Amino acid sequence: MAKGFAQGLDVQIVEVESERKPIPVVAEADVVVVGGGPGGFAAALRAARMGASTILLEKYDMPGGVHTCGLQGAAGPGVGGIHTELMQRFADEGCIYTATQDTLSGWAGNPLSHYEAHLKPGSAFSRSSFNPEAAGCIMVRMLEEAGVRAQYGSAFVDVVVKSHAGRDSITEVIVENASGRQAIRGKVFIDGSGTAEVVARAGAPFVRGGGPQHASVAWDAQNRPIPGAQLWIMSGIDFARVLAYQTGENDPTLAKLIAAARGAGDIPPELYRPRLEGAGVYGNAYIGHPTLDMSPIQGPGTFVLWQNVPYEWGLHMDDDAEDHARAKKAMRGLIDAETRFLKKYVPGFEHAFVTNVGRYVGIRDGRHPIGEYVFSIEDARAGRRFPDAVTKPMTKTFFWDAYRPYTFEVPYRCFLPKKIDNLLLTGASLSFAFETIFMVMRNFPWCTQTGEIAGYAAARSVEQAIVPKDLEWTVPYF
Repeated sequence: MAKGFAQGLDVQIVEVESERKPIPVVAEADVVVVGGGPGGFAAALRAARMGASTILLEKYDMPGGVHTCGLQGAAGPGVGGIHTELMQRFADEGCIYTATQDTLSGWAGNPLSHYEAHLKPGSAFSRSSFNPEAAGCIMVRMLEEAGVRAQYGSAFVDVVVKSHAGRDSITEVIVENASGRQAIRGKVFIDGSGTAEVVARAGAPFVRGGGPQHASVAWDAQNRPIPGAQLWIMSGIDFARVLAYQTGENDPTLAKLIAAARGAGDIPPELYRPRLEGAGVYGNAYIGHPTLDMSPIQGPGTFVLWQNVPYEWGLHMDDDAEDHARAKKAMRGLIDAETRFLKKYVPGFEHAFVTNVGRYVGIRDGRHPIGEYVFSIEDARAGRRFPDAVTKPMTKTFFWDAYRPYTFEVPYRCFLPKKIDNLLLTGASLSFAFETIFMVMRNFPWCTQTGEIAGYAAARSVEQAIVPKDLEWTVPYF
């Protein structure tokens, strides 16, 4: 018996007989990119600019992934290539907002801050973000300018894999859209799904999300995935009044207000959970939500807020429909509960209102593909160099290890999944071990860079009439 996700009822699992219908091949291209997040967007843009006919398949109404559809909108200095171009386009078209100590007094060191809470109170800071909706429009235009055939509202479903001379390649991907099921044929495919969906459907090997981040805690011997989150935006917030309450009532974390609301039954137990301490990989990050968690975005009085899926639930939203449905329902309920709490109890929120809720619950920890090389934490610690490095030595700070910087390279082989010859990986779906991908190797700049690298490799492969696994890589791209 299985638990029905809609009603929570026990249902009998049966196989449904249906008449098989042929799936039409409606389009063909040199390069087919599945997923329009930062990685998929950059991959499609680079491949098309190099002359490869390119199709981008995206289930939402614009590219950008968690930073547009998901509302995160994290802006920052360009790191080169398409990322630098993108940040400049956003700035030129007026969709970047920057908050500083002059415009948002009392923000540095404030425990309500998602990013600046660790700073010394009163210190200088600069936090830039871009308007997610406006940025999505710019990205749509950039793809059109490059000649990318972007198909929005098309959900990836499956792949067709064929073998030749003992080697497996994808011939078509299957999508579901307003026309039903359709097949898209290609020469080279790029997995920009963020959760290695193409890898999974193609039968390539991967490790399921999760890891021993809190194995030292007695009750948590399971390898639970890092929980996902849904972002939402509120406007009309008078932060000066919030700050005045925090300082005047000596209640920096709003603990008194939270306690009062909880005592009155106005806060569900899942909201404002205490952090779980532990000595595992991720410390206590993302596994508790003890207070309001927000960051300035778009303009004065507007903030983006985080609502995390309870860590204890151990949901695998990337590969379990019941987990996914539970997370979606729970997040909407918690966003609603937190909104009502803030407006009723917290000075400065009386006239605030919800302006946007992310289109999906973001997945922080999904499948980890096994590629021709799996990059590990030891590679970073040892500062390893590789003959097929995709970038020059780069320095990244791993926050779990006392913010220690490591300088290392990443090999092209991390872009090549085992088993499938004509598939390239990007961003959070690269062949990285559990301990490394979450730390610094899934942010907007890196995902955009890896997408550009994948798009370049795809176009080069098409030019040479070879598969990406046969492409010789000897010079760093960045």
